[in-house]
Amino acid sequence: MLQTTIAGSLPKPAWLAEPETLWAAWRFAGEELWRAQCDAALVVLKEQEDAGIDIVSDGEVFRQHFVHGVLHGIDGIDFERKTTIGIRADRYKAEVPTVTGPVRRLGPIHGAEAAFSRAHTDRKLKFTLPGPMTIVDTIADAHYGDRPSLAMAFADILNQEALELAALGVDVIQFDEPAFNVYLDQVAGWGIEALERAADGLGALGCKSAVHICYGYGIQANLDWKATLGDEWAQYRETFPVLARSAIDQVSLECANSKVPIELLGLLAGKDVLVGAIDVATDQVETPEQVADTIRAALAYVPAERLYPCTNCGMVPLQRDLAEAKLQALTAGTAIVRAELAAD
Repeated sequence: MLQTTIAGSLPKPAWLAEPETLWAAWRFAGEELWRAQCDAALVVLKEQEDAGIDIVSDGEVFRQHFVHGVLHGIDGIDFERKTTIGIRADRYKAEVPTVTGPVRRLGPIHGAEAAFSRAHTDRKLKFTLPGPMTIVDTIADAHYGDRPSLAMAFADILNQEALELAALGVDVIQFDEPAFNVYLDQVAGWGIEALERAADGLGALGCKSAVHICYGYGIQANLDWKATLGDEWAQYRETFPVLARSAIDQVSLECANSKVPIELLGLLAGKDVLVGAIDVATDQVETPEQVADTIRAALAYVPAERLYPCTNCGMVPLQRDLAEAKLQALTAGTAIVRAELAAD
């Protein structure tokens, strides 16, 4: 009950990449890079275990970018042909690779990473992949001509990858879909279909499917966008009913220190809810009681057996000691509520 987990990334050790930096370049190459990434995975797994996290991950230490990590294993994408596009409805501009032909998986992409993590922890293991809609919003298209067709092509690739990861012993595969909070009409139109296509068959392998929908890393472009959303962040009001009808098992969402109306969690009846109880956009470490307050508020709308205290988003831009302290606050606050529930 109230199993703790994290939404995604953790800070990389300084010897692997520049700290407190998104998409930082690697300090190694070739076999040395792989060994360094494995060493980093051992560190972040141990940090999570020491903090008391129940469902751990590799902290995305094997990848520079949460989307591009999977793209490097896909044919039909030209990384030399850079195109400047507006991402998340022009929230910010970026140079991205371009789809120039039919996309297909060249072979296993993250299998070795997942197998390494599975061999080095006895706890439940989560692995994150970018969702189809978010991939489409983070790459240029010079071949398919429309976003739904491109999304379905990527969904098929993601499904191949996800099924292999599940067969390796991954317990939860989470698809990151921050784009779901931006293109609300397209979520119902084709976003959910693509997501379900990516997750198809996981349940038969004993693996849960999850989708993470947040308001982004604590970078300035995201903070500026949040400032335009007013006193109530109601995007979830449109996406949650659609997700509640979907085949996805779990929904991970932003809650702590946000303007998301807590009652919207009631729209996810029948789903596991990964409630963000740690704000990743601040250097302030939550107190255990603050974490407990967030969990208590969520329990008014989500049964305890379906609630998973979590972080709002990834923490790769944070200092390592800060991220560790936030993980410890997450488990300490969860322990308070567990004790309260046991006493009732």
